[in-house]
Amino acid sequence: MPTINRFEDLEVWKKARVLTNDIHAILISGTLATDYRLRDQMNGSSGSIMDNITEGFERDGKAEFINFLSYSEGSAGELRSQLYRSLDWKPISQEMFNDLLAKTIEVSKMIKGFMDYLKMSEIKGTKFKDRV
Repeated sequence: MPTINRFEDLEVWKKARVLTNDIHAILISGTLATDYRLRDQMNGSSGSIMDNITEGFERDGKAEFINFLSYSEGSAGELRSQLYRSLDWKPISQEMFNDLLAKTIEVSKMIKGFMDYLKMSEIKGTKFKDRV
């Protein structure tokens, strides 16, 4: 795996960003625009996915990165639950739900796979490069 120096280069972060933008698009239109509580929760959980990937990466230590990736994975699960509520309460269509659910599951799988990779990796992060 090539060395990645910027969180913006992480494929998992790029996918999380697309998901966040897709969620934002539905939040500013239709009936979700007036369901302030659910809208704010979905905005928070979708943003938290990409934000925690970023924060973990920027801490520059493997264990911290894995920890923040687990927060991202939890936020993806939270978003999935909010999507089910949106479907049940009818602010989003079945087609929109299916698309967003698939994207959320894909991001979750990428996060989990990345966590598994880091757990098996000898990489510690530059924060610890001089430690024995």
